[in-house]
Amino acid sequence: MAHDAVEVDFDEARARLRVNGLRVFDDHDIGNSLTLGLGLPGDMGFPYPAIAPVAPVHATVSFDVEWNGIVATAQIHNSAQSFKGSFLSTGATIRWSVEQPGFRFETETPNPGRNLVSVLGREQNGVFFT
Repeated sequence: MAHDAVEVDFDEARARLRVNGLRVFDDHDIGNSLTLGLGLPGDMGFPYPAIAPVAPVHATVSFDVEWNGIVATAQIHNSAQSFKGSFLSTGATIRWSVEQPGFRFETETPNPGRNLVSVLGREQNGVFFT
C-alpha cells in the first residue's frame, strides 16, 4: 500500500484512506480463510455448521474511507495502564469494490446517515507514555 494512501488532519477531524487495486486472495468465507481453503467438518464436539472447502482465488480490492466532522470528543488518561489519548467521534463513509475473474462487486453510494460510530484518535502508551 502506498504511503500517501493515508491522509490525516486530526485538528480538523478529517482523515482519508484510499487504496486502489490491492491484490488479495478471496477466501470465500471466514472458515476457509482460517483453514487456508480446507473448510470445517462441522463435527468437532460443539455446534457449528460444516463449511465446504473452497480454494482461494486472486482478487483485487479498492476502497475509499473518509472520516469527517466532530460528533463528540473524549480525553482518556490511565496512568495505571500507561495509556492516554485524545479521541474524536466523527462521521464516516466508505466506498468499497472487489474484482476477480467473472465477478465484480461495488458498494452503493456512501450514505453518512448509515454510520453508527467512527473514531479518530491520537494515543500514547508503553514506552511512549509520559
